[in-house]
Amino acid sequence: MSSDKPTLVLLHGWGVNHGVWQGITEQIAARVQLLTPDLPGFGMQQSYPQPYRLDAVVDELAANIPPHSYVCGWSLGGLLALAIATRYPDKVQQLGLVAASPCFLTQPGWPGMAEPVMQQFARSLSENLQQTIERFLAIQAMGSSSARADTKLLKQAIMAYPMAQPAAVAGALQLLSQCDLRAEFAALKQPVSGIFGRLDSLVPAAVVAQLQQLQPSAGFTVLPHASHAPFISHPAEFGQWLQQWLGLSGQQS
Repeated sequence: MSSDKPTLVLLHGWGVNHGVWQGITEQIAARVQLLTPDLPGFGMQQSYPQPYRLDAVVDELAANIPPHSYVCGWSLGGLLALAIATRYPDKVQQLGLVAASPCFLTQPGWPGMAEPVMQQFARSLSENLQQTIERFLAIQAMGSSSARADTKLLKQAIMAYPMAQPAAVAGALQLLSQCDLRAEFAALKQPVSGIFGRLDSLVPAAVVAQLQQLQPSAGFTVLPHASHAPFISHPAEFGQWLQQWLGLSGQQS
């Protein structure tokens, strides 16, 4: 019966849309109640809160998430999934993080992105949105053995849907650079799992040790050859992680 299936919500990352999940949804769609919403201002979701504040974005996303869902977010999507778990605990039965951090910028004793890199993205955005997102896609796949093919796949999947609204892209980048949800992450009551790439240049794998300190009972997996988009570069390993997290491994499809 379909009601026995877990509800899985996949939240995409910055600059893209739900098309990034295409390969994964084909693997798992029959075994879950699957939701892949676009973030406000991205893909099919062309309306967005103005100003693009965390609370407003979280409220909009949470409105379409059923209670007791498995909520899994990639990169910016992981930050938003964490915020949903904090503000709407009844909606999130378990939290999954894919190359995501409660604090994306480097802080003392906290690995992350250097501020100049983030500022460079912000500057490039205002000059050429399309080019900046293409460059960002190349960074996502960097380090994986199939980087060029991964980037092409990502681009094809994303271009199947409307381009993001420029103001939403800029607003979402600000969330990445300004939000620090480490205290909220440490206080989470729900079980947490995560999967990271050792070659990730945006969310360094070194952050996993810090996350483990904040959530000692969480389970984290680091794929040795993956970069920032493990579900694109290593779909089989990612699918295996996802099924274990959902409690589906060992079941017949």
